Amino acid sequence: MQLHPFRPRLLSHLRGYGRAQAVADIGAGLTVGVVALPLAMAFAIASGVKPEAGLVTAIIAGFLISALGGSSVQIGGPAGAFIVIVYGIVERYGLANLLISTMLAGVLLIALGALKLGALVRYVPVSIVIGFTNGIAVLIGLSQVKDFLGLDIAKMPADFFLQIGTLAGALHTINPLAVAIAGASLAVVVLWPKSYAMPTAPVGLIARTRRLAAHVPGTVVALAGATLAVTVLGLDVETIGSRFGGIPQSLPDIALPSFDWLTVQQLLVPTVTIALLGAIESLLCARVADTMADIPKHDPNQELMAQGVANLAAPLWGGIPATGTIARTVTNVRAGGRTPVAGMVHAATLLTVMLVAAPLAMNVPLASLAGILMFVAWNMGEWHEFVRLRRFHPTYRAILVGTFATTVIFDLTVAVQLGLVLACVFFIWRMGQLFRVEPATKHPLPPGVVVFELYGSLFFGAVGKIEALPPRVAEGTRAVVLEMHRLVLLDSSGLDALQQLHRALTKRDIALVLAHVNEQPLALVRSSGFEAELGPENVVPTVGDAFGGLDNR
Repeated sequence: MQLHPFRPRLLSHLRGYGRAQAVADIGAGLTVGVVALPLAMAFAIASGVKPEAGLVTAIIAGFLISALGGSSVQIGGPAGAFIVIVYGIVERYGLANLLISTMLAGVLLIALGALKLGALVRYVPVSIVIGFTNGIAVLIGLSQVKDFLGLDIAKMPADFFLQIGTLAGALHTINPLAVAIAGASLAVVVLWPKSYAMPTAPVGLIARTRRLAAHVPGTVVALAGATLAVTVLGLDVETIGSRFGGIPQSLPDIALPSFDWLTVQQLLVPTVTIALLGAIESLLCARVADTMADIPKHDPNQELMAQGVANLAAPLWGGIPATGTIARTVTNVRAGGRTPVAGMVHAATLLTVMLVAAPLAMNVPLASLAGILMFVAWNMGEWHEFVRLRRFHPTYRAILVGTFATTVIFDLTVAVQLGLVLACVFFIWRMGQLFRVEPATKHPLPPGVVVFELYGSLFFGAVGKIEALPPRVAEGTRAVVLEMHRLVLLDSSGLDALQQLHRALTKRDIALVLAHVNEQPLALVRSSGFEAELGPENVVPTVGDAFGGLDNR
């Protein structure tokens, strides 16, 4: 098998790259960098790691995903979808093993891209994607209740029901100041003008003012306002400084995580989970971006390889899993970014902020970050899909609701496995229902001949309808003709059912004739030797030929 060539999209954009596009990309990169700053810290803290881990991930992984990826505009970095996964891995296996799982997931993603398996991600049903996305959104929101209310809880458990119990048991420790800061931050983020919702040519002073204000993200306004309030008023709430001791003003030194082979053998499930979620999120994000601007369609295999390189490299600096992020990618496109240069500038912007302004993060209140993440969780979920469920088939409802509930109660890996199993079972059942065997009425039939028309796919889920055919053949029949031009697929189980039918009819001295057999079923009938068993004269082009052959016998 020929491997997919490693050909970053950046190379094609650099040919003929001009000053006008450079100015647009730099402006978009600066905008996205400002947007990504609070999110990177918030995602890291919510994942149970230090805030600088989120910044490092956005810088290292974000740069590599843009520089090496197969999309023109995708912005990579820590994502809300990973919060629950990372928190669970850290709780169960420890930080060092999270880093190892992330690197192993990177290797797996590189292999998926190199083997041209990027398109396989598109075979994950949309009901599963919506189910686990909504489930993750619920868990993100639940994980932020502690800081949103300022509850006195030393450590939140990873289990859903234990989280509910822990939060309920600590409600008497609510901090009104934390609630006020979180509520105000959430209100600012919700109400602040959004750049992507602003008219391109605003008319009137108010519209122009809102357009100007929208250039500064609401998340930054909320975070800056809350930090200023805590600093000036000396509010008694937990901050990044009180919990983590602040953020360093430099990138960490490169270091390999400690490696224990006995523990690594237990990391298969976390590794596959990170790789699967990263692949789904990044390729879904790239597909959304393709529809938003006049840019070349993304290369899914190159994108997976870039995601793999980023996840292999970021843990060397203490980074966490990274993937494509829809919110930041949309911001990039809306701000005028059209090439990977914008994503690289976004990473450089975050690095500059970290090197210059890290001490300012000491007084960032965790309640403000919780309010921001509540908004992220709400926007992440596709809640309208629950309202629309009644319009869809019961199988779609079962897969979506089952995946959602399993994600919330158990974990994402189990949810995706359950969703895929349900999708396969329901698909098999549905295809089996679509297969039909009906008596033909349009042909004038010679005495002693019956014709049945086959519709659909004769596979292992539909063989029961062939097995039920012999009792429908009356005594005195000398031939059964199966008209098969509407049969689109025949598998080995279906072939076996036809062979069993032939043997059952032979015992009653009844011939079996196959008429108008399509290419795929005919190829299987011949290669298996069933044509020779029937006799070549009993595999005919049309039903009329079958009658002629019978008359000559």
